[in-house]
Amino acid sequence: MTDSSQIVVGAGLDGQPVNQAMRLANRHGLVAGATGTGKTVTLQHLAEVFSDAGVAVFAADVKGDLCGLGAMGSPQGKVAERIAGMPWLGHTPQAYPVSLWDIAGQSGHPLRTTLSEMGPLLLGNLLELTDSQQAALYAAFKVADREGLLLDLKDLKALLGHLKDNPQLLGEDSALMTNASTQALLRRLATLEQQGAEALFGEPALQLEDLLRPDRDGRGRIHLLDASRLVHEAPKVYATFLLWLLAELFEQLPERGDADKPVLALFFDEAHLLFNDTPKALQDRLEQVVRLIRSKGVGVYFVTQSPGDLPDAVLAQLGLRIQHGLRAFTAKEQKSLRAVADGFRPNPAFDTLAVLTELGIGEALVGTLEEKGTPAMVQRVLIAPPQSRIGPLTANERAALIAGSPLAGRYDKPVDRESAYEMLTQRKGEPVEPTPLPKTDEDSFADKAGEFLQSAAGQAIKSAVRQAANQLGRQLVRGLMGSLLGGKKR
Repeated sequence: MTDSSQIVVGAGLDGQPVNQAMRLANRHGLVAGATGTGKTVTLQHLAEVFSDAGVAVFAADVKGDLCGLGAMGSPQGKVAERIAGMPWLGHTPQAYPVSLWDIAGQSGHPLRTTLSEMGPLLLGNLLELTDSQQAALYAAFKVADREGLLLDLKDLKALLGHLKDNPQLLGEDSALMTNASTQALLRRLATLEQQGAEALFGEPALQLEDLLRPDRDGRGRIHLLDASRLVHEAPKVYATFLLWLLAELFEQLPERGDADKPVLALFFDEAHLLFNDTPKALQDRLEQVVRLIRSKGVGVYFVTQSPGDLPDAVLAQLGLRIQHGLRAFTAKEQKSLRAVADGFRPNPAFDTLAVLTELGIGEALVGTLEEKGTPAMVQRVLIAPPQSRIGPLTANERAALIAGSPLAGRYDKPVDRESAYEMLTQRKGEPVEPTPLPKTDEDSFADKAGEFLQSAAGQAIKSAVRQAANQLGRQLVRGLMGSLLGGKKR
């Protein structure tokens, strides 16, 4: 791509490029369409456009073939014909700087966060707790939060057991930690472990600067989360991690105002999972994050089958819209089809509703933003082919990419430093399993542990209240928009 100031989507009916200014990329977007219509290839092309412009990309590889970004393309057949019809494209087969991630740590760098970073609201959503169970979880986090003791699931299980035996540590919240609530939380945590989610929590935790750091040649690195199994076997884990990432970016990134390009483009495939069975309070806050995070230089792109999979409040905030073909066989589907067509600014050159069912593979209806940020007329577009490989990497290619990554060795070995589990086990006089790495700041951390375990009920609650003002920033991760409810000015 020769002009990094533009997001070139493809060619219109007149053969000319259809594009949108890169400076409007933080207005978010949508890639939608039925299965097999070309959404993944469109996503791949967009990731390349952002990378060429020096913008970092984070995307979920749901089908396992988006990783072809890491290998040089070899266009043939209809793909080569399409490239020949777009001489202005400047198509050059090449591989892109790709970092592979995997929560399980098998097909990419391990991807982790700590329970303290995740917070009780998102964790409660992941565990699908009742109101009383959620209240008990909040009470446990309140006691532990100031010490940073909750790193992984075994820490939380140890803490729940300790608070059950020592309810005085909860002070006024002791009534929330009933035997039934504790047992229910432990059962839910056991279920979470069976889904393989235990690997998500721990250290070293993901550092956002590693996502934003450009490649040596100035291109933005493309970070791919292998979700090919996760999205089917543990969809709640997948959705909750993405929600956490969005909240963490909003919390940590500075305000950027109007810039010539975003710092990061997020692609959320199977986007409907972010909103399925999500409590209304969490969904409302998510909608606010999507609206406000663009001032931090983050563009969010939802990938799903139909725009109807997203709440109206989110759809209203989307700028670039790429709609691949849809099928409508039932009355309900036909009604949905009309709603999709009505979401575009009409073009007198064709009937938007009729074209929706006529689009071939690799074709789409595209709605861009004009220079002033107003919607342009919808256009029928042939999507530009990617310059990287269309199709997955081989196992050997994936292994070579991981080994040669600038992040190799940074996250691969887990660190199990002293935290709630070790402290509480030692208090009971039980042996603690040896950790693979030496402890750091052992004396000072032990002092903190002693304060935590010996604190009276009133002291625990008073300390939590005293630190509330300093915790407002952290509450964004805790509550996925707590800072909007009072604290930081935007």
